[in-house]
Formats: sequence, C-alpha cells, structure tokens
Amino acid sequence: GTEDAGECVTRQNAGFRNHDVKIQRRRLVCFPSSTIITIDPTFSKICKKSSIAMASVSQPIFNKIAHKLDGAEGPVFTRGGRNFFMVAPEVEVEGKAAGEILRIDLKTNRVETWCRPASEGEGGIPAGCQCDKDDNIWIADMRLGLLKVSTEEKEQFAQMALKDSTGKAVQGCNDLAFDSTGTLWLTAPAGALAPEPYTRSMEEPFGSIYCYTKEGEMILLETGFRFSNGIAVTRDDKTLIVAETPTKSLWAYDIEGPGKISNKRLWGKLPGDHEGGPDGMDFDDQGRLIVANWGSWHLEVFSPSGEHVKRVRCPFRCPSNVHFAPGSTKLFVTEHEYHALWYFDWECCGQVQYCDQQ
Repeated sequence: GTEDAGECVTRQNAGFRNHDVKIQRRRLVCFPSSTIITIDPTFSKICKKSSIAMASVSQPIFNKIAHKLDGAEGPVFTRGGRNFFMVAPEVEVEGKAAGEILRIDLKTNRVETWCRPASEGEGGIPAGCQCDKDDNIWIADMRLGLLKVSTEEKEQFAQMALKDSTGKAVQGCNDLAFDSTGTLWLTAPAGALAPEPYTRSMEEPFGSIYCYTKEGEMILLETGFRFSNGIAVTRDDKTLIVAETPTKSLWAYDIEGPGKISNKRLWGKLPGDHEGGPDGMDFDDQGRLIVANWGSWHLEVFSPSGEHVKRVRCPFRCPSNVHFAPGSTKLFVTEHEYHALWYFDWECCGQVQYCDQQ
C-alpha cells in the first residue's frame, strides 16, 4: 500500500473509529482510476454491518476562474447560459453586512458587482440564486429574505415576501429551487429579517422550509431544522430534498402540490466527522444528486434512490455550492477556502434548469 491509500482509509471510513478492528494499510489499494478495492473480506463485512457504502473516489481537474469573492456562493446561469451570476455574502462595510451579487464574464474572468441589496439601511447576506424564464435572478438572503433581481439593469431588485400566508414574519433564507411549474422552494435557517438581530439555527433548531407560489404566497412548510441549507427538486416534481448541515442529513418529502408536502424521511447521510456537512446541491441528467460537503474536501454523489455512490475530491476544503452550465458537463463550484469559483467536467450534463425548460 501507499500513503495515499492510507488517507483513503481515514477519510472514507471515519465511522469505524469505535470498532476494535485493525486494518493494515497494505490491505487497501488505490488504483489510478481512484476506485477502492477491498482485499480483506472482514472489511466488507464491517461495512455492511455498519451500513456504510464504499463510494468510489474521483479526482478530476479543477479550473479556477476567480477568487477573493467573500463567502463565494450561489452560482447560476441565465437562460441559455448567456450570463453567469453568483453572490459574495460575506462582504461587510464598517462591520455591517453588505453582501453583493456578482456578474462574471466567463470568457475574460472579469468580476463585476451587479447589485448590493439593502433595505432601510440594512445590507443583505445573499446566499442562493436561481433564474426564472424572464431572466430574473431570485435570491435567498439571510437578512432580507426572498429577493428578485433584474439582469437588465444594475441595482434593481425587490423584496418579495415579508410575511408568510399566516401573517407571520418570514425568516432569513439560504437557498432555493424552482420546480418545473415555476413554484419556488426555499430553506430558511436564519431568524427574523433585518433590522432584527441576526441569528442562525446551527445549535437551536428553528430552521424552516418555505414554498413561494406563482400567485405570490409564501407558505411555511415545516420548521425544526438545525440549519436547513441546500434544497433540490427531482425532475418529475415528486420529491423535495432538503439539507440539514450540522447533522449531515438529507431529508426527503413527497411533493403533493404547491405548498403541500408529506412523508418526511431520511434520504441520505453524508460521510465524515468534520465540522460542516451538506451545503448547495444540483442534479445531473441521470438523476444523481451532487452535494457540496462543506469542510470535507469533497463533493458527494447520491443515486436517485439516495445511495451514496461516489466522492469527488476537491483542491479546497470547503465546497459551498454547485451548478451545471446549461446543456454542458461543466459543473461550477464555489468554495470558502480561497473564496473562489471553479469548474470541472462531470460525467454527464446537468438536469435542465427551470429557466431553460421548454
């Protein structure tokens, strides 16, 4: 075996630390393809008993586009891939939140500040982005809630919902996803919107999920999460996937219609005992969910049934979000070590986004 093989044992199987089992490094071989093969049958028996999947590991070539984008998050393309936007949520001015929405020219790598959302003197913390069929960028903001940003003119945005359907104040939002009907699904791990004090649900489980209907109604679906984070909808609009970061859990719900979900269940679990867990996510066109595992050096790949099937090794520790270029195998990744935007070539194209659906 090699030192690299030893590292594979440590990272893939941190859950074995409580087992009185000694596995010699020479019994695990990492081939150039990054496929892991176990030689000792005892190892496989332990894996099966512990319900730990032996996911293969790939290490593609990552290409860096831009860096020093404070809190790099929310990569998104407008229709047909004509423009690319993302957010820098950790920008501050005089110690106060002043997050920015950025436009990046992917031909020249030029970064341009497009919008600095604020309300009543309080700056935003924009975190997630999606594009609609009119080329508006919808933003999940931790301090300002749900925003709609014009891509035609700079600094043009609107705060879309301050109250939910019951009249209760909306919480700060982190990520969002359209289904094929144009209904918007959101996570909300923060407390009350600005100017109230900024709180997050990392310890106390008050994180929530919402649905914003085409009629403009914000519906609270469920609360009680420890930092509800990434969110995704399956291609058939039947299943909603929600990330809960500190517990390293992916929760699934059946979608019964706009604002209606049922049958909450644990759909997937991310590996590792690091500080962090599931962040942003995106489906490929084979129905596999690619999840940024913040703090782990990896993206995690799950089958359509929630089986952990692959790990993608990153050249940075804290991947924060992923998004496919339209009709392309290029997967764009944001991260919090260099606060940078990268891309690499995945095995297939991404699931068609709402803005590009016919």
